[in-house]
Amino acid sequence: MARSGSNTPRRIGRRPSTTRDRISNIAIALFGDHGFEETSVDQIAEAAGIARRTFFRYFPSKNAVPWGDFDLHLANMREQLAELPADIPLAEGLAEALLEFNSFPADVAALHRQRMEIILKAPALQAYSMVMYNGWREVIAEYVAARLGLSPSDHLPRTVGWTVLGVALSAYELWLDDESLELATLLRAGSDTLSRGLAALPSDHPPNSVADQDLSTCG
Repeated sequence: MARSGSNTPRRIGRRPSTTRDRISNIAIALFGDHGFEETSVDQIAEAAGIARRTFFRYFPSKNAVPWGDFDLHLANMREQLAELPADIPLAEGLAEALLEFNSFPADVAALHRQRMEIILKAPALQAYSMVMYNGWREVIAEYVAARLGLSPSDHLPRTVGWTVLGVALSAYELWLDDESLELATLLRAGSDTLSRGLAALPSDHPPNSVADQDLSTCG
């Protein structure tokens, strides 16, 4: 959903790799070869050419490694959402964020597939992943709240945050199951479904509290 002219937003996609991302990429290759639970912090540190204590300067635990420098990526997405044109439809802004955040060069597709396979399917990671999803949903909720004159903690922004996350996870599950599918196509299809639901939201005089919201518009 690229926009032209002065209203064209900057790309939200992931910026050049940090040291955290480099270590994470090395670890993903090890996880693919040996398994997540079978790979130790010492093995990751050795492969990355760093000391064990240096590893813990970048990651609090092995569970954080598959996510790379996720906090930086979230900060980038928050910044770019804030810079989207004020007149862009809410659903379109969210679709821009979803597509750009999950964009990556073709030459790292195999590595990204490995990364998401671990994040979504490694049993030992599921509790940690929920914490990371929470941070991602908060960025979406903040944007929705700002657009509708609500608090990020209100019901509607939270609901949209969960919904957009569901669109992303559903697309990734299908992409991992079938290599012939294009992730961007799956994300767009999910975004179109989301767009039809969000089109029912009022565009002016937004509610100021959950009590004022007509939740029937969310269906």
